[in-house]
Amino acid sequence: MNTIAERGRIYERADNKGWKKWGPYLSERAWGTVREDYSPYGDAWNYVNHDMARSRAYRWGEEGIGGISDNKGHICFALAFWNHKDNIIKERLFGLAGPEGNHGEDVKELYYYLDSTPTHSYMKMLYKYPQQEYPYNRLVIETMRRSRQDPEFELLDTGIFDRDEYFDIFIEYAKADQNDWLVKVTAHNRSDVEAPLTLLPTIWFRNTWSWGYEQYSARPMLNGIANTQIEINHKQLGKYKLYCENADALLFCENETNTERLYGRPNQSPYPKDGINNYIVSGRKGFVNPNQIGTKASAQYVRNVPPGESVTIRLRFSDHTQLTLPFVDFDEIFDKRLVEADAFYADLQKNVKNAELRTIQRQAYAGMLWNKQFYYYNVNEWLKGDPKMPVPFQGRVYARNEGWRHMYTANILSMPDKWEYPWFAAWDLAFHTLTLARLDPHFAKRQLAVILREYYMHPNGQIPAYEWNFSDVNPPVHAWATWQVYEIDREMNGVGDVGFLERAFHKLLLNFTWWVNRKDVAGNNIFGGGFLGLDNIGVFDRSQPLPMGGRIEQADGTGWMAMYTLNMLRIACEISLTRPVYQDMASKFFEHFLHIAAAMNNLGKQGISLWDEIDQFYYDVLHTPDNNARLLKIRSMVGLIPLFAVEILDEDLLSKLPDFKRRVEWVLTNRPDLASLISRWHEPGKGETHLLSLLRGHRMKMILKRMFDEREFLSDFGIRALSKYHEKTPYQFELNGEIFQVRYVAAESEMSMFGGNSNWRGPIWFPVNFLLIDSLLKFYQYYGDDFEIEYPTHSGQVMSIKEATILVVERLINIFRRDAKGQIPAYGTVQKMQDDPHFQDLYLFHEYFHGDNGSGLGANHQTGWTGLVADLIEYWYKYQSVGAAVAVK
Repeated sequence: MNTIAERGRIYERADNKGWKKWGPYLSERAWGTVREDYSPYGDAWNYVNHDMARSRAYRWGEEGIGGISDNKGHICFALAFWNHKDNIIKERLFGLAGPEGNHGEDVKELYYYLDSTPTHSYMKMLYKYPQQEYPYNRLVIETMRRSRQDPEFELLDTGIFDRDEYFDIFIEYAKADQNDWLVKVTAHNRSDVEAPLTLLPTIWFRNTWSWGYEQYSARPMLNGIANTQIEINHKQLGKYKLYCENADALLFCENETNTERLYGRPNQSPYPKDGINNYIVSGRKGFVNPNQIGTKASAQYVRNVPPGESVTIRLRFSDHTQLTLPFVDFDEIFDKRLVEADAFYADLQKNVKNAELRTIQRQAYAGMLWNKQFYYYNVNEWLKGDPKMPVPFQGRVYARNEGWRHMYTANILSMPDKWEYPWFAAWDLAFHTLTLARLDPHFAKRQLAVILREYYMHPNGQIPAYEWNFSDVNPPVHAWATWQVYEIDREMNGVGDVGFLERAFHKLLLNFTWWVNRKDVAGNNIFGGGFLGLDNIGVFDRSQPLPMGGRIEQADGTGWMAMYTLNMLRIACEISLTRPVYQDMASKFFEHFLHIAAAMNNLGKQGISLWDEIDQFYYDVLHTPDNNARLLKIRSMVGLIPLFAVEILDEDLLSKLPDFKRRVEWVLTNRPDLASLISRWHEPGKGETHLLSLLRGHRMKMILKRMFDEREFLSDFGIRALSKYHEKTPYQFELNGEIFQVRYVAAESEMSMFGGNSNWRGPIWFPVNFLLIDSLLKFYQYYGDDFEIEYPTHSGQVMSIKEATILVVERLINIFRRDAKGQIPAYGTVQKMQDDPHFQDLYLFHEYFHGDNGSGLGANHQTGWTGLVADLIEYWYKYQSVGAAVAVK
């Protein structure tokens, strides 16, 4: 076993139990979600909003700040605070609902995930809490005033941090063992005057007893002992104690809806969910139970924090219920777990020599691990409504996800962002697993496997997209991620988990068949796909029927499917090494790829193909009801995605798969039309490697010429989603006198159409950049140094594909690094984040980035796929060129 303690704990259990039973599985927003929406018309944002959240018991999940729970979300713990100015305690992160934000939903807080081990034996985060009254109303009103052409109005813009009148509150956890965890909360007063602060570490049960189901009717119990201990009794989980060192008081209420406040109906309990809030803020003692029992409880710590100083509180949650001195070994355990965390990351980051890059990478890893969440959603039960509810269920006119009644999810899943996107998204999650695999290969493999299980995947083979519409179509990246995780796991552990590949392959085969049957409308190996996760990248909303009728044949949909076939081919070849019968499947995907390649390169019935010989670029083709066809000449990521379809097969592998090799050679001999689509098998000097790709030679050089052109796709910070060419020359499409337009927009979307809260018309997105990088390195593996390109285009600099690719990697990493002026591009012009010593070495991993200046945009904790920067740092050190080495050092 690995001598590093944390690595050993990871391999003790692979199923989110043992040392992983308790973790940061609490969401940061349960209000405004589909799961909690029981409205007739699907108005999720308003059915339970932020103001209602403190008073309404949730049905499917819970939320908190810096929270932790068991792996089924039964027992929850989080921190709440009060600055003695606000009219509510701070027990959940505040943000604007989707319709309120001028660019969609937006959290209005400052918080940072600083550290975590894979088993959460040690965790740390930071929350910045203003000492003056929180500007809730101003954030709402100013945002309503702003248009989509204006930037988002953020918390720092209110000026509430200008005089440093705030607390830096560090929340830390350390586990003594599997069911024994310690909590340390340290609040630093950053102002020059003394300031009061009430700290409210809170424990409660997810409400399972109020919905009218006999099997869940048993009510758990919290019981206070003096001001020092809270007994926890739960039928499924057993008995625990929360030890509260030097607490001023213990406050109890019930995790039940305040129906009187929300609906004007009598309360079931005199001590409803918002009872502690009402007691703290208004002093209403009648809202907390004097008998110190309930299903929600807080330990109250009222402290005056001197200027420039700090206060610390300590708690311990344990199944050791007879500890007489629960804090005697507290500091020793914390110190030990931190040393172990440092040892784990020293080993994981041993190739990363630059201190700044190590800090960026470790916080990216921390964000990946903090963004785990218990995700619970029984669609059939949700559609029917519960026998008992706070307000009688009236049924639904709009029954969202009606076709997904089989779905029953109750798992720990990696979230894109636990506030802005507190629900799994299938294609996001695929990217998450690459970074997670370096931390915890077991967890990464389970993430990929669970989405393919029968209680997630539709019986027809579709993978669910996300809860707002499980039927939306995301890019088919699951097979690619499966292979990537397999390779990372093999690299780290010395042996490949072929059983994992085989299990995934069978389910992926069902999904592949769904794509072929549902998205190749004309049966010609050219695919539609629709939305494909790229929101507003096209001139029309690809999630909806076209306004003029007809259909679109998509360059990206077809490129994704070509990539999918090659991913399945590579997986089938690997399984075939131990299960030779899979050679038949390898042959099937080899031939399927050739048919897609032929379709992309050939003219269609209307004499038009996806490749435009004039522009030397791939475009979508619009087929109208009158049987006409035209290219939609938008220079976007859509035309770069065919680069993703590339795979290398070496002669050593083929020699071990004689049946597959024989079929390949038969096809190449008897189908010269298909044979011409792939490279010759034995080019001198290529080490007998074989290239399968939609692009070779001239076409690939033409695509790269545009992609590496700083006047088009190449930004100082990566590859843009849309060519900058369209800034001065927007693409326009006229229909019945109306002009539909696509224009380069470097930042947030200027319109609410096609999703509205993100933008694929100019910004830089990490997932597609990562796929481009991965693909280009495969091309280099085949071509070597002999294949040279100009980078950047028009610069006169000629280099290998690898050298150019690693310089793109460097541009992406530089989003987070201080430049020559000492500025971090991701923080844009926000000088407090750039210059303030208490904001140093704090990183946010945004959803996407400004196409020209690299500033962060969208969800600011979407560590999920922007966490890929951790992998890019590994890539950089693995493939670095001399030029890049000089730049980074």
